[in-house]
Amino acid sequence: MMFSYCTDPSALQGLAWLSCYLTTGNHMLFYASFGTVMLLLAITAPVALLFGFGGAMASRSRIAGVRWFGRIYTSMVRGVPDIIFFLFVPIALDQGFEWLRSRVYCDPSVPVRQGNEFIVCAAAKLPLSTSPEWVHQAYGIFLAVIAFAVVFGAFAANVLYGAMNAVPRAQLETAEAYGMSPRQVSRRVLIPQMWTYALPGLANLWMILIKATPLLFVLGVEDIVYWARELGSAKTRAYAYPHPDWRLYYFLAILVFYLLMTWGSERFFDRIRARLSAGQATAAGEAMRKTAT
Repeated sequence: MMFSYCTDPSALQGLAWLSCYLTTGNHMLFYASFGTVMLLLAITAPVALLFGFGGAMASRSRIAGVRWFGRIYTSMVRGVPDIIFFLFVPIALDQGFEWLRSRVYCDPSVPVRQGNEFIVCAAAKLPLSTSPEWVHQAYGIFLAVIAFAVVFGAFAANVLYGAMNAVPRAQLETAEAYGMSPRQVSRRVLIPQMWTYALPGLANLWMILIKATPLLFVLGVEDIVYWARELGSAKTRAYAYPHPDWRLYYFLAILVFYLLMTWGSERFFDRIRARLSAGQATAAGEAMRKTAT
């Protein structure tokens, strides 16, 4: 209890009742789940960008096998509904990890595939049944980050691949004429220049990633959607704080949260776009020059 007068909820009314209700342990977990969403975004965005950069570079590789791997990755993920990968990747990773652990901690003569069931001994389970709740949540978030990174990495790869192709060929040829190697051309000219062209697409991907975070609920992570449904549903007299169905108000709070996230992101990307477009031979750069004159 945060307040001393919250010891007897049945004797409370008005604002006192509301202040105690909004500071229960479950509500603290609800507030913390907003941080879970922010943490997921903070980790997933750079990981997905790394996946995307690798996919884009692979698609441009001169080695046929690497080039086809990059193109198959982007085409396959983009062509399959996102929810399929959000469900498939965590299950595949989880079973893969448990299979590896079963070779060490379990009797290897016992097959893990028993009919349609995937069964390992208790010592190979991830997380262990004796692990605290935060370990289970952290493991779920880890699997979610990989799933989100695989999906959004493919979209980022397509954006970066297009941005690399948009860099004027004359700039690359000039760098080659000065004696730069292909690796130097990529590192000093291609990659720095491509961000101007990639930023609009990456900004859209970031917005889509924000809107996709409620899929954590599908993956079993106790996120804001889980707690909004859990806390907002009608509570009978069997609970300390009985109330009717308040899910509408909880989901309105989530709506405001996401609107603020997207609004702040738009302002941030506008400033980055203005900085990158200054002096560039792009539509945004031309617009800035006309405004200045």
